[in-house]
Amino acid sequence: MNTEQAFDLLMEAGVTEETSIQMVRRWLRERKINYEGTGQRDTGNIIDNTDQVFNMLKDAGVTDSIAFQIVRRLLREGKIQTVETGNRKKNNQQNETDSKQFIISPSDQEKVVHQLKIRIKAQDEHIKGIEHLHKTSVTNLIKQRNILHKEIANLKNEKSELQKETKKLLKENIDLTNELLELKEELFKGNKSGTNKTHDVPPSTSNTNDYRQKLGLSKMASDKEVLTRYKQLLKITHPDHGGNATAFHFIKTDYDYFRNSIKLK
Repeated sequence: MNTEQAFDLLMEAGVTEETSIQMVRRWLRERKINYEGTGQRDTGNIIDNTDQVFNMLKDAGVTDSIAFQIVRRLLREGKIQTVETGNRKKNNQQNETDSKQFIISPSDQEKVVHQLKIRIKAQDEHIKGIEHLHKTSVTNLIKQRNILHKEIANLKNEKSELQKETKKLLKENIDLTNELLELKEELFKGNKSGTNKTHDVPPSTSNTNDYRQKLGLSKMASDKEVLTRYKQLLKITHPDHGGNATAFHFIKTDYDYFRNSIKLK
């Protein structure tokens, strides 16, 4: 074996490059290998025998299982000349046993091929499962995205409908308020000649139940609810807020009457 063969062998066995260089140098000093370019290199890089490879791998710290695998592969590739033992002194029976360890029978080869096919098939099935899972996940994500888009569209429609309904209710509230103001104005004109200029006494129609009816409140509504409703109307009709000054005056008069009537209780 020459230096190049020894170095390639160690690298193939997983030995680090630095360790491989050191081992090659030591083997060269111990004359276990020839210098690069001499020896068996000229005959096609054929190594002497299986024992030589195995012992050198073991010397480099390679495990038995890995060493056996490498020797068997080199045998299949025709890179080892013989399976005979080299310099180890053993009896013939032991040598024959050691040599047979590196020989792969056709049945063993079939077993290896069969096992490899099983592993490849299992890996293919695993890959198919992952691909199926991926497709299923993508399909589910697309469905969820479509559902979310529909929900967003529905929420936008609901928001639009709520806005329309709010505008409608506001308009109805304004119309009802205007009607109330018109009725109050007519009532004020009809009773104007009979009212007291001091405004200390409310008109005859200004009893507690009348106030609640005017405001569209229940007869059972509390005084606080009546006052709250009047304050809302005053805010809407106030001239500073774009309201009608006349309507504000009528509502303010009723508000004052009602508040005075509460104080007299």
